[in-house]
Amino acid sequence: MHRPAFTFLNDTFLPADAASLSVTDLAIQRGYGLFDFLKTLGGVPIFPGDHLDRFFHSAERMRLPVGKTRKEMEGILAELQRLNDIPDSGIRLTLTGGYSPDGFNIAQPNLVITQQPLLYPITAACPPPIRVISYPHQRQLPDVKTIDYLMAIHLQPHMRDRGATDVLYHHNGIITECPRSNFFLVTADNTLVTPSGNMLRGVTRGKILGLATEIMRTEGRDVLLSEIATAKEAFISSTGRHITPVSKLDDVTFGPGAVAEKLSFLLYEAVVAASHATQPQKK
Repeated sequence: MHRPAFTFLNDTFLPADAASLSVTDLAIQRGYGLFDFLKTLGGVPIFPGDHLDRFFHSAERMRLPVGKTRKEMEGILAELQRLNDIPDSGIRLTLTGGYSPDGFNIAQPNLVITQQPLLYPITAACPPPIRVISYPHQRQLPDVKTIDYLMAIHLQPHMRDRGATDVLYHHNGIITECPRSNFFLVTADNTLVTPSGNMLRGVTRGKILGLATEIMRTEGRDVLLSEIATAKEAFISSTGRHITPVSKLDDVTFGPGAVAEKLSFLLYEAVVAASHATQPQKK
């Protein structure tokens, strides 16, 4: 596997194994920070505008100045790709609380941008379906992509014990999200529904809703946990895996995911089109 050679830290491109943060950073001291993740295909960032919109929104909500304009961020991403030469990659943008003098108050944020080869190939077909379990939990600042994954990691043994791959959060009987993905149901009347409150609005989620409106009725709304029992299909979405069908959620088993397969194909076409929209400059 190609190992990325460079990481961006604040204003400098450094060898990846030389980039580091002080233990006084609030990301370490208090878990205070945010991130975003986008992919490149053929050296072209996929939906970069949507990801930068969310990154800057998260930074504003967390009261962390990015210190870079959108244009500067785009230039940094382009240079990182040129240096690392990883055509199909995942890029993570992280903004931390900075080196706090008292371990509590926000300081000058640290901007870290890393790149690595894509973990999963991007194809038109869905990956194999997974089993999911539900769990009562509500993330703090749910509209922000924070680095706080405490509950998700804490629940890993709980998921393994139950043969599950992922966990679905719900609060007061209302479904919200999975730790790293958004959730969709196909109802008994063939409506695609997805939670709209107290959760992170994923970039891939938005693309799926846009594509789905062309082939079926869609609703972004409160989705009750009780609706799972009568649903025809369930699937999750993320930047890294696109659409992953759910075969079983708690004790409810779902049939073949015809809607998930159709949307997976349409999403793949949209991503490929985006990768061809702007060809990377050669130097």
